[in-house]
Amino acid sequence: MLRVANTPGFDRWQEQVRRTGGCSDPIHLQGWTITKDKATTETLYSYSTEAEPGGRLRVACGNRRASRCPACAWTYAGDTFHLIRAGITGDDHKKIPATVRNHPRVFATLTAPSFGPVHNRPDTGRCRCGAQHSENDPALGTALTPDRYDYAGAVLWNNYAGQLWQRFTIYLRREIASRVGLSQRALADVCRVSFGKVAEFQKRGAVHFHAVLRLDGPEGPNTSPPAWAIVPLLDDSIRAAAARVAVTVPPAGAFPERELRWGTQVDVQPIGALGHEDLTEQAVASYVAKYATKAAETTGTIDRRIGERAELDKLPALPDHTRRLIEACWNLDAAYPERLLARWSHMLGFRGHFSTKSRRYSTTLGALRKVRADYRARQDREVNGLPE
Repeated sequence: MLRVANTPGFDRWQEQVRRTGGCSDPIHLQGWTITKDKATTETLYSYSTEAEPGGRLRVACGNRRASRCPACAWTYAGDTFHLIRAGITGDDHKKIPATVRNHPRVFATLTAPSFGPVHNRPDTGRCRCGAQHSENDPALGTALTPDRYDYAGAVLWNNYAGQLWQRFTIYLRREIASRVGLSQRALADVCRVSFGKVAEFQKRGAVHFHAVLRLDGPEGPNTSPPAWAIVPLLDDSIRAAAARVAVTVPPAGAFPERELRWGTQVDVQPIGALGHEDLTEQAVASYVAKYATKAAETTGTIDRRIGERAELDKLPALPDHTRRLIEACWNLDAAYPERLLARWSHMLGFRGHFSTKSRRYSTTLGALRKVRADYRARQDREVNGLPE
């Protein structure tokens, strides 16, 4: 540290680090840029990395994973918080009217089914194994009898989870239309379903989804939903849609045909306006943002891809349950080549996006980043004395 602090150009190096927000793995750029007046071709500003420490400019990596870069993940979580919150409370700066607070809104959780008994902490306090596990017991979520646990079913379910969600959104619209006596086409003319969701890994290695679901008018948050669009209708439709969804996995080699479904535990809670309910708007946005920066760390897996099967023996010490899930991905890869299970074995088969939203739920992450970039660009123009 003393050597670095006494290196020529240390102040500029320190400034670069500060400007990345303390990024753990910054991208190093080399090159130059010239800003000219379009009319007179006069050079207004020029920059080259040759004058920078080490001849390079450091910029933030932008990784969303807290395990990779806590600093960039913190920014990503902040953006996700504002995106989700704007869809719940409205935000004039993000062109979402405050009237969305009057729209039916719920926070729903859809889970995976059981693939075999695991160590847990039931309400009775005592697990099936006879022990009373502490909250941080590493045994939680692991199989009670590993040789009888359906590891193949677990990783295939993770792999198809994105398709299960897609079908759920289709069936949800069908269920709403059926309950109000409309066709799906007629429903689109009077009501729209908007959502923002995030994926979370349970300790047993199965993905489940948390989602904010909202009923809008036909043009999205700027239009009011029909009078019949109420929270009980949305609640009932969510549960019915989740029960109907099924994805069939065809047989492959020695592996039989499977029908993948959501688990029976479907939780739907109304989101309270102005804190009048237990589940406040702030709490929902914070919860979603928290899990937007995580992957499968709760299972003890690694956060990088495994290039070839031989690497499995070189992996650091992993929980036995997690290692079996990873091995299941490789065992199934040849039978289901289009599912890329080996490529996503470090994610226990899951290959979907961790956070997604419908088109008109709220603003976008890109729009939020552009606001920040424009703000920094204005600062730079002021420092360099350039006109707007």
